[in-house]
Amino acid sequence: MAKQDDFIRVGRPAEIEMLLDQLIQPGGASLLLDKPDSTPLPVLLMEQVPAESLAMDITAVREIAVELKHGLAFRLIGQVQGKMIRTPLLKVVETDTSGGRVTCYCEYPLYLEELQRREAFRARLRLGMEVGAILRGAGEMTAQGDLKDLSQEGCQLELPASAAALLSGSSPLEIELCFPDGTRFVVKASPRHRTTDTERQVLSVGFRFENCSSEQERKLWFFVREIERESSRHAEEADVGRLASMLFQSQSSVAAPVGRRNLLTYPTPMARRLSRVAGYLDSQLLELQQGDAIDSVQLSRHADMLLTLAEEDIEALLFASRCLGREPLLVRHGLSVAIHMLALASENSVPRDVRKALAASAMVHDLGKGLLPASLFSATSLAPPEYEQLKEHVPLLLQGLRHCQWLSVSVAKAVIEGANERLDGSGYPAGLVSDQLQELSRMSAVVDVVDAMRRDRPDRPAWRIDAVYRHLLKEPGQFDPRWVKRYIQRFGLRPVGSLARFANGDMAWIQRLDQQGKPFQVQLTDSLEPPGESLGEIVRGDVTARLGEPVEEIPVST
Repeated sequence: MAKQDDFIRVGRPAEIEMLLDQLIQPGGASLLLDKPDSTPLPVLLMEQVPAESLAMDITAVREIAVELKHGLAFRLIGQVQGKMIRTPLLKVVETDTSGGRVTCYCEYPLYLEELQRREAFRARLRLGMEVGAILRGAGEMTAQGDLKDLSQEGCQLELPASAAALLSGSSPLEIELCFPDGTRFVVKASPRHRTTDTERQVLSVGFRFENCSSEQERKLWFFVREIERESSRHAEEADVGRLASMLFQSQSSVAAPVGRRNLLTYPTPMARRLSRVAGYLDSQLLELQQGDAIDSVQLSRHADMLLTLAEEDIEALLFASRCLGREPLLVRHGLSVAIHMLALASENSVPRDVRKALAASAMVHDLGKGLLPASLFSATSLAPPEYEQLKEHVPLLLQGLRHCQWLSVSVAKAVIEGANERLDGSGYPAGLVSDQLQELSRMSAVVDVVDAMRRDRPDRPAWRIDAVYRHLLKEPGQFDPRWVKRYIQRFGLRPVGSLARFANGDMAWIQRLDQQGKPFQVQLTDSLEPPGESLGEIVRGDVTARLGEPVEEIPVST
C-alpha cells in the first residue's frame, strides 16, 4: 500500500481553511502523537482562526495533556471526501482546563497533506511549464497540442479545434508527449470527454490510457511526480527549496518545441514573436480562472519581452497586434492597449522601469473579466445589478496581483483602475473625478476606449477611427482632451494596423507610416478579415503613386 500512495501538499490558504472546516465536527479529526507505535486518538477540533491557531478539545484523552504541554509534537488526521488529510507536525502553545474540560490551542498549519492514490492523482501543469503533445490517428492524420494534466490512468490535452475530425475516428489513438529536455513518451489512449472553447478555438480532451506495459506505468508515475515537483516551484505558495526537474530544463540541441501554437502561421515575424506573449496571457487567464494568482516571474519576463519588441520596432509591433485573431478577446485587447501605451510613453521620456510596469499592468488590465459570468459580455445592454457585477473585475484582478512585489502599486492602480474612470466621476471602480486622476490614468482611459470602440461588441459593430476620434473630442468632460490630441497626433487618421481602401479601389493593411503620417508600407488584401495568410503584395515607398490616396478606413474587428 505504501508504495502505491503518496501525500500531496496543499498550500493555498483558502484550501487549508476549507479542509479544516470539514474536520471541525464530531469524529472529524484524530490526533497522532509523534512517537513510535502511536495510534490515532479521539479529539474534537473545535475552531480555526486562519493563519493564527487551532482549538481542540482533548477531554476524552486528557492523559496526553502533560506530554503536549511539554512540547511533544503531533499531527491531526481525518478524512474529507474519502481522502485522508493530515497536518504537519504541530505543537500546543496553550492549555485551558476550566469547566472540567481540557482545551488545547496549537499552531495553525502552514499547509496540509492529502493522501493521493497514484491512479487517481492528476498532476497539473502550471504557468511556465510546457509539454507538447502529438496526437496520431489512422493514416497520416495528426494534431499538435499541449499537455494540461497527467495521471497514471490518462491525461488531458488542449488541441486546436481542427482536431475534432481526428477524434471522431476509431480509437485508440497514439499520444506522444514531448518534454522540454527532449524526453519523448508514446502511449495508446482513447478519448473519453471533450469541451469546446469557441473563443479560444481549442478543444480540451480527456484521454484514458490503454494497455500500458509495466515499463510505461513506471515512466508515467515518474512523469507525474516530476510534474508535481516542478509545479510546486511555480505555485502561489512556492516550495523554493525544491530542485528544478530536469524534464523541464530545455536543451539547446533539442528541436523546436511541440505545441498547439507552433502550428499556427502569422503574417510577419514580429507577429510570431508577439504570439509568445499572447500565449502567456492566454495561459495566465486560465490560471486565474482555476483560482491561482498572477505569476510574478512570468509577468515580469513577458513585460520585458514586450518592452524589448517595442524598443526594437514599434511600428512592426503595432501591426503585429492586429494579427492575433485566434487569441481570446481579453488577450488581444490587453496587448493592443499595452503596445499603444508604450508607443505614447516613448514620446514622453518615461523611464524604462515605469514603462515596464505600464506594459505589465496594461497587458493584464482586463483579465479579471474572465472571472465573471460570460453572459455579462454577450448582453446588448446591462441592467444596474449586472453593471455593478461588471465592476468587480477590477478588484478581482488587483487581488490576483498581490504577489507581484516588483510591480509598482501606483502604476498598476493608475492603469488598471484608471482605464475605467472618467473625468466627470461617471466611471468605476471608485468614481474618481478630474483632480483625483493621475496622468497615467488619463492616458489609460483614452487608449483603452479607442481600442474597445474599434472592436465589435454585442450591441454595435466596430467603429471607424475617425468616428472614435470625434466621439472622444465631443466628450471633454469624460476624456482628457490633451491625451486625446496626443493620441491623434501619434497615430493619425490612418493608423498602423488599419485596413484602408485606396483611390484605385485596392484594399491594403497599413504597416508603416512616413514622418508626415502617410502610408509608407502597406500589404494588399482581398479579404475583410484580420491580417493572416491571405495577405498579398507589399507596397513600400511612394504608396500613393501606385494606389492613390487612402479614401476610407474599413473597420475590421480583430
